[in-house]
Amino acid sequence: MRAVWSYWSKPFNAHRNRVWASERHHLLSWILSTETAKRHYRPAVLHTDDAGARMLVDGLGLEFDAVHTGLNAIADADPDWWALGKLYAYRAQSEPFVHVDSDVFLWKPLPYELESAPILAQNAEPFIAGQSFYQPEAIEFALSGAVEGWLPPEWQWHRASGLASRGECCGVFGGNRVDFIGHYAAQAIRLLEDAGNRGALNALSDKRVHMVVVEQYLLAACIEYCRAHADSPFHDVAIRYLFGSIEEAFDSDTTARLGYTHLIADAKSDPELAHRLEARVAREYPAHYERCLRHLETGAVSVA
Repeated sequence: MRAVWSYWSKPFNAHRNRVWASERHHLLSWILSTETAKRHYRPAVLHTDDAGARMLVDGLGLEFDAVHTGLNAIADADPDWWALGKLYAYRAQSEPFVHVDSDVFLWKPLPYELESAPILAQNAEPFIAGQSFYQPEAIEFALSGAVEGWLPPEWQWHRASGLASRGECCGVFGGNRVDFIGHYAAQAIRLLEDAGNRGALNALSDKRVHMVVVEQYLLAACIEYCRAHADSPFHDVAIRYLFGSIEEAFDSDTTARLGYTHLIADAKSDPELAHRLEARVAREYPAHYERCLRHLETGAVSVA
């Protein structure tokens, strides 16, 4: 199974750089993510843009078996849709793969039942009334005023189905049914890029939050839609999770047993975790660590 990473420089430069303790720790996370996953999965493939290739390959010296700069195609896209680059990377896959976020470290290979799964993801995220950051109704309301607005039929069906709503956490995501994954990613990309949608979606506040709905809720909706329609070519698609619940994903004993770390949300800026990240890279990957420091001294960070 191939390991895939994606890096779209535009949203990182615009706002996502601020979630890390420092630029140094962002780069150290890339080192640890790629080096741990490459122990288990090859080839290692990066989908990025020219600025990302300069930073990660030319500057940081990360070694991939293939580097694709197809994300240059979205140079003019709104950086608030920060996961658009991931969607492009998902759509580009033609062989079984696992996409690994750069804040995820695979100390062990994924369990066989995930490696052999049609679709794999970190964990399900059920909607919690009044507490969830999943707000599909906000996107629906925005598009209701569009003359030629478009919502994926899977989204519309699922919202009317009465089924419990969930997102699929994509800290790790992929699987063997790359045909389905390509279909889902194409639907998500069209939702963001459709000419009839752009004006209405641009008026949304908190697009960075709503990006999670597009990436992770639509994935769940596509899975359930296809399973409910016997005439769908993806009728037999099923998803398997690394963790059985959100609680498991945050349980230190469970994550240690599975050999999985995800520096999600505020963990990226936690001083103690930042110290441990730096110490680990310096100890286990000293050549990469020194290369990172030299790269930062030149001032050649990720500015496009």
